[in-house]
Amino acid sequence: MDIREPAVAYGKRLFTIDEYLAIEEAALEKHEYYKGEIFAMSGPKIPHLTIAANLFTELGIRLKGKNCRPYNSDMRVHIKANTLFTYPDISIICGEPETLNNDNWNVLNPAVIFEILSPSTKNYDRGEKFKLYRDIPTLKEYILVDSESVHIEVFRLNESNRWELEEYRTQEEALYVRTINETIPLAEIYTGVKWEV
Repeated sequence: MDIREPAVAYGKRLFTIDEYLAIEEAALEKHEYYKGEIFAMSGPKIPHLTIAANLFTELGIRLKGKNCRPYNSDMRVHIKANTLFTYPDISIICGEPETLNNDNWNVLNPAVIFEILSPSTKNYDRGEKFKLYRDIPTLKEYILVDSESVHIEVFRLNESNRWELEEYRTQEEALYVRTINETIPLAEIYTGVKWEV
């Protein structure tokens, strides 16, 4: 990885996937895994948590009883093509969840991933992490929500299988999530958010 976000944990030693999964099962905090290295994930600030809760609530209401379901940051996603194990802020899975070795734990098939951008992770989320996420065969949309200002970036796969960017910058707009054919007003996503001045 070019950008070491989150911070490397457990020193220089490389770990197997099985070792990582055993460590993570016993850990009190979350860690990412990539090519043998384990990375500690830092805890988010209140604006980040508020946005994540708002989004998850709005998605839950819109998807109730439908074929797609939202999951929060407790859901671990695994990308077989590049070894990454990570915890997106919100994932949407359409149809039945597919998991690593049917373990009911490490999901392989998210259709939409949301990351709430924090100052320490925004470069990683926009750059290296997005490259890794693009190895997920089922991923159709990658949505980045800024936690320091009203700004949402939506990367969508188009008909030519290329990623296109759409941006939202005002609370008067509504985020369109094409995969689930739903819109969420930015005013709802950012409600209750108090930014540092």
